[in-house]
Amino acid sequence: MRIATATTLLAIMLTAATGAAAQPAYPVIPEPMIFDMMRPLGAQQGEMEVNALAMTTSPFRPRAAEWAPEVEYAFADGKAIEFELPFNGAKLEAFKLGLQAAFGASADGRSAHGVQYLGIYDRETGRYSNSLLYMAGHRFDARWSMMNMVGVDDIALKRRNGRNALLLNHATFYDVAAGTIAGVELNVAGGRERLVRVAPQLHQRLAAKVNVQAAAGVEKHRHHRARPTLGVRLVREL
Repeated sequence: MRIATATTLLAIMLTAATGAAAQPAYPVIPEPMIFDMMRPLGAQQGEMEVNALAMTTSPFRPRAAEWAPEVEYAFADGKAIEFELPFNGAKLEAFKLGLQAAFGASADGRSAHGVQYLGIYDRETGRYSNSLLYMAGHRFDARWSMMNMVGVDDIALKRRNGRNALLLNHATFYDVAAGTIAGVELNVAGGRERLVRVAPQLHQRLAAKVNVQAAAGVEKHRHHRARPTLGVRLVREL
């Protein structure tokens, strides 16, 4: 998809979110560790975060790890932007831009929804790709909550091999104690990758604005056997 078309998508997304701040208070729902969000849906203007995610299927080969530092900023209530630098080992593979907008809360502030846009420029191929996801979260009670994200990857006006593929991410969380959250995340990607990943995870707050998340699970790519995967994300709110 051309950059001009991507810009149109962003404009539609942000326009649709107008008025979200007038909705009931947003529920507090953790962010999935692997396919994370650009601040929670109820983020307030001025909130900022830096974090880095590292994932590997070869824990004894650090150079095989994929990792990505990123900066997230809420430029308005319910609206956030993200800049990310995906690395493979020591190689910078891409530049990534994300935008997110909340549409509001419902069910007496227990449910919330919004939309997320991701744009990726691949440095090796010079290709720009887009994805768009709808997000719906719900808090069942003081302990249990979930976040669902479903959308389309590598958007194109004409359907081609690997284009307009399904993206599905589901996460269920359980608040174990103050500052400690357990969860399990499911990632499904169609297209060329055809990836399925299940990642049980633990989120632990180390200080008022410092959080560490760790996951150990299994993933399956097309034409490959299932293999274990490990991940860790360090989060610092500013």
